[in-house]
Amino acid sequence: MSVVGLGTWQLGADWGDIDDKDALAVLEAAAEAGVTFFDTADVYGDGRSEQTIAAFLRGRPDLRVLVATKMGRRVEQIPQNYVLDNFRAWNDRSRRNLGVDRIDLVQLHCPPTPVYSSDEVFDALDTLVDEGRVAAYGVSVETTAEALTAIARPNVASVQIILNPFRMKPLREVLPAAEKAGVGIIARVPLASGLLSGTYTKDTVFAANDHRTFNRHGESFDQGETFSGVDFETGVEAAAEFSALAPEGYTPAQLALRWIIQQPGVSTVIPGARSPEQVRANAAAAEPAPLSDATLTAIQDLYDRRIKDQVEGRW
Repeated sequence: MSVVGLGTWQLGADWGDIDDKDALAVLEAAAEAGVTFFDTADVYGDGRSEQTIAAFLRGRPDLRVLVATKMGRRVEQIPQNYVLDNFRAWNDRSRRNLGVDRIDLVQLHCPPTPVYSSDEVFDALDTLVDEGRVAAYGVSVETTAEALTAIARPNVASVQIILNPFRMKPLREVLPAAEKAGVGIIARVPLASGLLSGTYTKDTVFAANDHRTFNRHGESFDQGETFSGVDFETGVEAAAEFSALAPEGYTPAQLALRWIIQQPGVSTVIPGARSPEQVRANAAAAEPAPLSDATLTAIQDLYDRRIKDQVEGRW
């Protein structure tokens, strides 16, 4: 997979409106920029994101793109729903949406914490592989503790976790454990829902159907998925400081992505995008020289002063 992938939540729902033509233009720009990893989920637009990816790939049979989807968030979030019969049904639906016989990577989509400790759950996932439904499986997690529990499982291929300059806790234990176990790390929410782009002010208003409006306090799903769990006003102030740290030739967003890419053990980072221009700029973050020790130290200092106390106790 490319070191910069594409998250496609915004092509389904919860980021304001985007029409099919614009969604396909984002995917085309990603492919042209060398992106070979698309991350989606069955719940993004209730399948719309998966279907959009399928429509795009049908028109580009020459492309070799690894497509990962996620399952489990379309039902009540209780451990009893994470069973083989449901996995098969969810997998059947995603395979239809994606137009494939076998999915490259399927991930449990931030399930209830007890699910990560269930032998039966991982036996069921092994069965999906044995049946040829999926090539490999992983998990998407909310907390570092969940990540460490999953990494200890022998057949987990990947862990998707929030990692960015405003969410550094995974650096201490999760990334070293994953690297030792040979488990891939997929870094999501890399720009803290856009905060790290440095383009927002305290007066910025988002659409009513954008999670940055309706989920600021965790009203609809885990608060950590919105602005990485950072209070918006604090985040805007910290993001202004972060933007000032960008070396010549970097945008603030590219600085954030480059910081993630440099962390040992990261397989790919999956920023979302709503325009071809954003896709191209994100992909270009893989090209510059590594950040200097002075820049890395300044980013760490900013996190320790402004962000750490808000997020580390929860995730």
